[in-house]
Amino acid sequence: MNLHEIETFVSIAQLGGVTRAAGQLHRSQPAITRRINALAEQLGAPLVERIRTGVVLTEAGRAFLPYAEAVLAALKDGKEAVSVSQGRGQGTVSLALVGTLAGTKLVQHLRRFQTQYRDVRIDLRTANSQEVSDLVRRAEVSLGLRYFDDPSPELVSIRIFEERMVVACASEHRWAGRTVRDAQRLRGERWVSFPPARNRRESFGRALSRQLTMAKLDDAEITPIDSLTAQKRLVEAGFGIALLPESSIQEELSLGTLSLIHVPALRTKLPVFLVHRRNGYLSSAAKALLSTMSGAPLRPREPRSRP
Repeated sequence: MNLHEIETFVSIAQLGGVTRAAGQLHRSQPAITRRINALAEQLGAPLVERIRTGVVLTEAGRAFLPYAEAVLAALKDGKEAVSVSQGRGQGTVSLALVGTLAGTKLVQHLRRFQTQYRDVRIDLRTANSQEVSDLVRRAEVSLGLRYFDDPSPELVSIRIFEERMVVACASEHRWAGRTVRDAQRLRGERWVSFPPARNRRESFGRALSRQLTMAKLDDAEITPIDSLTAQKRLVEAGFGIALLPESSIQEELSLGTLSLIHVPALRTKLPVFLVHRRNGYLSSAAKALLSTMSGAPLRPREPRSRP
């Protein structure tokens, strides 16, 4: 078993196909096939299964994947540690964050960090919450900012602040700019929201369902839309109302294309967490950014036991 075989397996798992993995690794398809077959032979079980649209992992492949990713992550850690010890790369720190968080006070922390550490470069990537965790887990970034904590035992989640959620509507909506103290007056309204995440107790979609249930509006019609931008455009066009992060609609509120409905019964906040790998390497620059983002020292949230 060698690193090339493990790298090939992880690439196939992430991309869902031999052809795409061959392109990413700059190898021929036969070479990729030989690697994955050799790895399967050494492990004594097939790792992938071909289907019409590509490949999927077998049960053995799914069992092996987190360990394969951990091997590659450890190798990246080692390379970075050596690079820093030789005076190379110590001025760069990588951070993945959910795009909507760019409109929150977290940007002020990033600006303060850049002012204090002028020689450090921050490499930023945007992704959804699950992708942020995946990037951190694979050591593709050092730190991640996401909504809700990640219960994975290999990650540390530090709660750093909460973002307010607001009810957004089209500017010409009958309740635009008004306060609705009796949530029952919203009965019959159509909502747009992210689909509830699979196998996740907490998500944007579940947050809306939970608030509607508490307001005795659990029979409300909810249209699942997996894009924040699409949700905003649909709400602007009058196809429904939505419970959205306040920071994500500041531009639309300024332009007047969206308005707010103030509904006390639906007030809620979503927790924002900073995540890093529990046993992963953190450079001095990454540690400094972690300290800046988390503010006063906070107790890391312990992972929940898996069922």
